[in-house]
Amino acid sequence: MTNSRAARLGASIAVAWLLLLTASDLAAPSNISPDPLFALAPLAAAAVMSARATAGFAAAAAALVVLSGLYNQSWDTTQQWVLLLDVALVGVAAVVIAEVRVRREHHLGHVATIAEVAQRAVLPTLPPSAADVRVTARYQSAVEDAVVGGDLYDCSLVGTRVRFLVGDVRGKGLAAVEQAARVIRAFRQAAATETTLPDVARDMDAYLTPFMGDEDFATALMVDASHCGRVTLLACGHPPPMLIRPDGTAELLTVPPGLPLGLGADSTPVTVSWDAGDRLLLYTDGLSEARDERGRFLPLLELAPTLTAPQPDVALDGVLERVRRHIKGGQLGDDLAIVLLENTAGLSPGMPPT
Repeated sequence: MTNSRAARLGASIAVAWLLLLTASDLAAPSNISPDPLFALAPLAAAAVMSARATAGFAAAAAALVVLSGLYNQSWDTTQQWVLLLDVALVGVAAVVIAEVRVRREHHLGHVATIAEVAQRAVLPTLPPSAADVRVTARYQSAVEDAVVGGDLYDCSLVGTRVRFLVGDVRGKGLAAVEQAARVIRAFRQAAATETTLPDVARDMDAYLTPFMGDEDFATALMVDASHCGRVTLLACGHPPPMLIRPDGTAELLTVPPGLPLGLGADSTPVTVSWDAGDRLLLYTDGLSEARDERGRFLPLLELAPTLTAPQPDVALDGVLERVRRHIKGGQLGDDLAIVLLENTAGLSPGMPPT
C-alpha cells in the first residue's frame, strides 16, 4: 500500500471512530461516557499520517471531550478534567510518535535511494544491440526492507564472441552489491579469454571462491550467441530461460542447473536453435518466485503474449506491470533483473519478426 493510500485509510478510520464515539455518547445515558476512547483517533492517525495531521485529530479528540462534558453536564467535575488531561496527553504522545515515524521514513527513503544508486552504478549499461542480437534490460529494486540485493547482468563482446550473463548473489545490502561487482568482473575476464562456457564458469568460480564465505554463493545463467542459428546456455544454479518464438509459443528451456559460483560451478551446457525473431528471456528469481496473496507463483509461460510485443522495451515494461499485478500489494519483496535477447539476423532495423 502506498503512503498516500495508507494516509487516506488512516484518516478515514480516525474520522469514523470519532463519529462513532460521538454518536454513542449522544445515545448513552449521561453516567456512561466513552470520552477516554477519543484518544484512539490520534493514535490511529500517528501510524500513517504526518505530525500536523495527527495534531489535528488530537485537537478534535480534546474538543469532543469538552463538548461531551458540556452535553452530559459533567464539565465542572474532577473526573471530566482528568479525562481531558488523559486525552490531551495521549494526543501529544501521538504527535511525537508521528514526527519520529516520518523522520525515520525519510531517513530510510534516503538510504534506499543511495543504495539503489550504488546498485545501478555497479550494473553496466547493456548495449542496445550486439552483432545480430537486440538487447533490452530492466532492473527493479525491492520495496521490502528498503535494501538492495545482488541481482546483476552483463555482456561480453570480444572479437566474434557474444556472451551474456544474468546472476544473483546470495544476501542483501552493500555486501551483496560488492559481491555482484566481483561476479561481473570475473565474467568479463573469463568471457574474454575462455573458449567455452564451462571454462568461463570454472574460471569465474576459481576467482570468486576466495572472496566468499562458507554460506556465500552466486547463481548465474550464461548465454553464448556467437553463432548464427544456435545459442548455447549454461546455468550455475540459476532458473532456466524462456524461449519465445515469433508465433507466440514459448517454453522454459531445460538446462541442467549445475552448482552455483563459489560452490564448484560444475555445469553442462545446452545448445538450442536460435532463429530470426526468436527471443530469450533471462531473469532472476525475483520473477520466478513472485507470489500472489495465496502463495501461488507467477505463471511464467503466461508472459509470452506480453513478450511478443513489437518493441522489446514495451515487452519488458509489460512484464514488470504483470508482476506488480500478481504480487500482494504490488510491491516487490525481492530485487528483479530481466534481460530480453532477440535474434535480429536477417531482419531490417526496426522490422518486427513475421
